[in-house]
Amino acid sequence: MSEQYIVEMRNITKRFPGITANDNVTIQIKKGEIYALLGENGAGKSTLMSMLFGMYEPDEGEIYIRGQKVNISSPNHATKLNIGMVHQHFKLVSNYTIGENIIMGMEPTKKFLGLFPMVDLKKANQEIRDLSIQYGLEVDPTQLIENVNVSIQQRVEILKMLYREAEILIFDEPTAVLTPQEIEFLLKIIKGLRDNGKTIILITHKLEEIKQVADRCAILNRGKLIDVLDVKTTSTKEMANLMVGREVSFTTNKKPAQFKDVILEVKDLCVKNQDNFEVVKHASFSIHGGEIFAIAGVSGNGQVEIADAIAGLTKVSNGNIFLNGVDITNYSIRKRTLEGISYIPEDRQVYGLVLDFSLKDNIALKTYYQEPFSSKHGILNQAKFEEYGNKLIERYDIRSSQGTMTQVRSMSGGNQQKAIIGREIELQSPLMIFVQPTRGLDIGAIENIHKQIIAERDKGKAILLISLELDEIMNCADTIGVIYNGELQKIAPAASLTTNQVGEFMMGVKNK
Repeated sequence: MSEQYIVEMRNITKRFPGITANDNVTIQIKKGEIYALLGENGAGKSTLMSMLFGMYEPDEGEIYIRGQKVNISSPNHATKLNIGMVHQHFKLVSNYTIGENIIMGMEPTKKFLGLFPMVDLKKANQEIRDLSIQYGLEVDPTQLIENVNVSIQQRVEILKMLYREAEILIFDEPTAVLTPQEIEFLLKIIKGLRDNGKTIILITHKLEEIKQVADRCAILNRGKLIDVLDVKTTSTKEMANLMVGREVSFTTNKKPAQFKDVILEVKDLCVKNQDNFEVVKHASFSIHGGEIFAIAGVSGNGQVEIADAIAGLTKVSNGNIFLNGVDITNYSIRKRTLEGISYIPEDRQVYGLVLDFSLKDNIALKTYYQEPFSSKHGILNQAKFEEYGNKLIERYDIRSSQGTMTQVRSMSGGNQQKAIIGREIELQSPLMIFVQPTRGLDIGAIENIHKQIIAERDKGKAILLISLELDEIMNCADTIGVIYNGELQKIAPAASLTTNQVGEFMMGVKNK
């Protein structure tokens, strides 16, 4: 083996019940490069890196670190080899401080009264402050994790690796939950880490990010290595086609909207957060059948609270919500669902799924108490659960190792998202609310979701789309409402607005 490779994974195969996650994969990573792993949801990217981090052991194949063959038996063993990993879903203790999370398992100690060992938190916090400043990841080590946003939590995960002196840093879908501004900041951090001599492995399916930071890119498709490419000389279109295994369109084709009657009407809506601060201020808008109404805005400006208020997850402090002319402002969540609301939430794991349930049970969460899933006497028909689950797996390309019996927790984030979207679309509700519907999805899945949203519009459904992706809004929307600081600044036909104009409204630059 050439000494130029800091990591070499040779002929790696990993099987789970019903699926081969990695099929004879070989990758070779040079010291000091940013090496991207690109692939569809469920292509085997995270599984491959989980073996490098000691969370799984390969069924076949060999791993070499700095030229030495190793059997990485646990994450602790990986840490001793100076390998660190930031997982897609963070591994933090919410009621601990940032400092306590970073030093966990490596606590510096001092002697109390010269006799009794105790954790030297003051020393650790100072080391963390110094480390965070060195890498441009400034944090306050005394803050509780539950009180900081996801961007800060991600910094904590990176600092956990750096505190343990990791040289090989694995990032698993690091931008899936970040705003565009936070993504830009993180990519700068990743480049800075490389410039400081770290080797970066970036698991992603976001092509533009790969173009911005990666040196080389390995493409996986259904567990097999398709190609390893020099990023500078490869177009995003070539990457996308290899990743998905077909020609991918980057634009959304849709017919002109045919507006029907108003389905949703929101009047003078005000919503307060848990601190009694008004986060939505007197919002009024309506959505017709056959219309995609998109709300554009920088994260945290009240758009998610609007969706939650309509779906019943958040109480309304003022105003009214009408669905097909019926005032549903004080309806329960189930009553709203029965009245005709489908809801794809922003946080799929907290609000969209029961992670320890099977896929078939999650797919039937909104309908299990109705026929044919349940008899008049409340007896569940498991055969119908299975039949319905299989139908949605095929229709929405949900990839799961054990079919309908797969525990949802074990599925990739993108396939969890497909399961929610399939479940909600199949309700065929007059109003469909999509909050960040393509977050964490690959380019092929994004293309399919956009087609499905437009198909529902063409069936006469009213669509409320909330997205941080401005391209997604400009591609899909018929009408755009731009929100800033809890107020709708502008509502206009999408065709009458440019991306720059929407961006200006999002930053509060323009008035009505």
